[in-house]
Amino acid sequence: MGFARACSVALVGVEGVVVEVQADLEPGVAAFTLVGLPDKSLVESRDRVRAAVVNSGGEWPQKKLTVGLSPASVPKGGSGFDLAVACAVLGAAERIDPRQIADLVLIGELGLDGRVRPVRGVLPAVLAAAEAGYEHVVVPEQTAGEAALVPGVSVLGVRSLRQLIAVLADEPVPDEEPVEPGRPDAMLAGLLVPGAGVGTGLAVDRAHGDGPDLADVAGQHAARTGLEVAAAGGHHLLLSGPPGAGKTMLAERLPAVLPPLSRRESLEVTAVHSVAGILPPSEPLVRTPPYCAPHHSATMQALVGGGNGLPKPGAVSLAHRGVLFLDEAPEFSGKALDALRQPLESGHVVVARSGGVVRLPARFLMVLAANPCPCGRHTLHGAGCECPASLIRRYQARLSGPLLDRVDLRIEVEPVSRSDLLGQGGRGESSATVADRVLEARQRAAARLDGTPWTVNSEVPGHELRTRWTVAPGALGAAERDVERGLLTARGLDRVLRVAWTIADLAGHDRPEAQDVALALELRTGISRGVPAVAGAAR
Repeated sequence: MGFARACSVALVGVEGVVVEVQADLEPGVAAFTLVGLPDKSLVESRDRVRAAVVNSGGEWPQKKLTVGLSPASVPKGGSGFDLAVACAVLGAAERIDPRQIADLVLIGELGLDGRVRPVRGVLPAVLAAAEAGYEHVVVPEQTAGEAALVPGVSVLGVRSLRQLIAVLADEPVPDEEPVEPGRPDAMLAGLLVPGAGVGTGLAVDRAHGDGPDLADVAGQHAARTGLEVAAAGGHHLLLSGPPGAGKTMLAERLPAVLPPLSRRESLEVTAVHSVAGILPPSEPLVRTPPYCAPHHSATMQALVGGGNGLPKPGAVSLAHRGVLFLDEAPEFSGKALDALRQPLESGHVVVARSGGVVRLPARFLMVLAANPCPCGRHTLHGAGCECPASLIRRYQARLSGPLLDRVDLRIEVEPVSRSDLLGQGGRGESSATVADRVLEARQRAAARLDGTPWTVNSEVPGHELRTRWTVAPGALGAAERDVERGLLTARGLDRVLRVAWTIADLAGHDRPEAQDVALALELRTGISRGVPAVAGAAR
């Protein structure tokens, strides 16, 4: 009787569980049994592994073969177990030393010719292996750079099963024919899922200045201020105004003024994108905040996550540590919009399906864009809006009160004037200039919040702002009056305090003053407070 074991990783959402792959050979009629709660794609690995071993020069054992995946209670799917199954079978057949693979984590799909094909989710799988104490992993050569992002783990990238057998058996490693320059590499087909990246990415190359620039936006000084405050403090933003005023232009330029991701944040974002199948093979680490703009016909499952079996990441997770832009927000279904309430508060989303419960990261900056009425001309003087008042009320009520209560900044985007559009007023500040101010404000907030679990002002609980970090004496007078009048809820007051701290950080104040609180109230309620709607060094 022969027995061997190797290890692989099963992904549950964006978290991994180390799975022990055990192979047992017994005398009897030749058969291959796979147990341990595998799905259809994993059951088919029996035929892939058999063909790959034979075509790699190995001999398939003509005995009763049982392969078990432990723990058996965890659902397992995908083709990433092929490499571990093949090595466990070869170890049980004594083609390779079973001790060499006992503590080795192997991730990869096998082609029928023995080539090792890349799979999605390598980074979260290697992270799970490292957290479990494993130090050596084997992955497809194309994803070795992604796996090498995890510190303290030795990574071996292989192109074929033949190469891996030679390495484990201490034999000369055969060379594999490289892909000819200019020819498409069919091995990369499993990494990028068709259609998974639609509406995501909007890559901004900070090194070369590529991508949309804030200087392209004509006028819109109040909206630019709201954009800067949102980026500095991580506050959610509502842009309302007639069509053509520049709401989408502003939202598309928000990622360029956000600070680059930290190392920890980059790993979080990369793990989500790797599982979702939108991570480019040439760029294994996402360094800039992502941008996700789903169409208004998106379902609730498309926004928060879903799918057959275990849920897959939705738009809120693809926008983790970045921007989620909902253009034509009132056109989204009420069910989909209300599903955003929980991730807006907690920074994660818990999706329960028949296949299991998955916790997905979802700490994003939300930007809503809305027209004032179905035709969009309600706020334009002399534009001829014919929408009945009842229809306008119903249209605006599609954004529910509880959802809007979680939005810190509400900006009315006015139509662009002729002088601004023709450049007579001069170009506005570039994204790089605003990004420098945003970074300085973030650094001030980080220094103040050092030693706490929070990094930006939008994350700080209200009671901490009222007791631990207080505003200047008398600065909250206007806000307290708004609470008494019912213009602000308790949550709204907390959010005004957070915005006031962000405005103070942009202006270089030690703590919010009366004008900082007044501007925060104006940005939230839309009611003029007699202060200039300018943040940062220009104040």
